[in-house]
Amino acid sequence: MQLEIFKSKIHRAKVTQAELHYVGSITLDEALMEAADIIENEKVQIVNVNNGERFETYVIKGERNSGTVCLNGPAARKVQVGDVIIIVSYAIMDREEAKNHQPIVIFPDKNNSLN
Repeated sequence: MQLEIFKSKIHRAKVTQAELHYVGSITLDEALMEAADIIENEKVQIVNVNNGERFETYVIKGERNSGTVCLNGPAARKVQVGDVIIIVSYAIMDREEAKNHQPIVIFPDKNNSLN
């Protein structure tokens, strides 16, 4: 049996941009991606703390240490610049692997930096 398990999360990042007329996705600072073990094109769930929206998209690598958290395409309608979001990734694991898995959680500061 395979289970979908919480793999990692960027907890309470601030949206820095929303670009409606872009192909789609979320652009993330490469340093945040690396710290959270999220790779380019990985599917993620976005949870907007400000308005309760929950949706899925995929990740595009942004400039390292830029603090970029930009929702693109239709997802831009689900956020406002300045909103606080949680970015969650999941992984498929067998039951035994899942029992021992320890998720990664990072907590960026108000500038989306990791100090």
